[in-house]
Amino acid sequence: MAGTMKGKNALVTGGGSGIGRAVGLAFADEGVNVAVADVDESGGKESVRLLEQAGVNALFIQCDVSKGGEVKEMVKKVAKQFERLDYACNSAGIHNDLPGSLADVEQEDWDRIIAVNLTGVFLCMKYEIRQMVNQGSGVIVNIASLGGLLAEPGSPAYTASKHGVMGLTKVAALECARDGVRINAVCPAVVETPMLAPAPEEVKQYLKSLHPIGRFGKPEEVAAAVMYLCSDLAGFTTGTGLVLDGGASVV
Repeated sequence: MAGTMKGKNALVTGGGSGIGRAVGLAFADEGVNVAVADVDESGGKESVRLLEQAGVNALFIQCDVSKGGEVKEMVKKVAKQFERLDYACNSAGIHNDLPGSLADVEQEDWDRIIAVNLTGVFLCMKYEIRQMVNQGSGVIVNIASLGGLLAEPGSPAYTASKHGVMGLTKVAALECARDGVRINAVCPAVVETPMLAPAPEEVKQYLKSLHPIGRFGKPEEVAAAVMYLCSDLAGFTTGTGLVLDGGASVV
């Protein structure tokens, strides 16, 4: 981004693997210092090692985004370490372990997915926005999903959670539009991450067939979209969901 982001500071939740790690490394490529938040200590610390290797300051914070006290403390630690929070990417999320119709979903599974995917984004934005409004500027990008715009058959809780993320993104963007804080989301279809890895091969082939481009997305491609939305090039963009789906929604 022509050096416009260099020396600024970012927070990435779910930064210990997958899309979150790719986003952190993309920030590092732009010279941005990165705080990595994750429930997985080993993954988070490995991301920090890679970020420091890339030449930026990095910090690991172990955090369960579904717990308000931990999220509040997370943002406080970032502000103390870096003095400012210029960018936040809320990437932490989970998917159904097994697909099933709405009538078959156990409340325990519903509660778990909503707590991480939706309540987690709400809590992160709650404290990120406070910090950014006090500073007078900042950018938030939420990792939603194509399932936040369309129905994902067999995944009612996941679909509901990601639709909720899109709703929160739009509401928060409107509320913060005059405060110097932009808020957007990215909506990828299936991306090659550790979350996909356990799926049976026949399931992967079926999912791949739903993408006209003939392949899954890459974490680095999602990260590139996040960089654009965080950059000054997207200065007129707020409250939107950027679709990255290999043509899946066109069919």
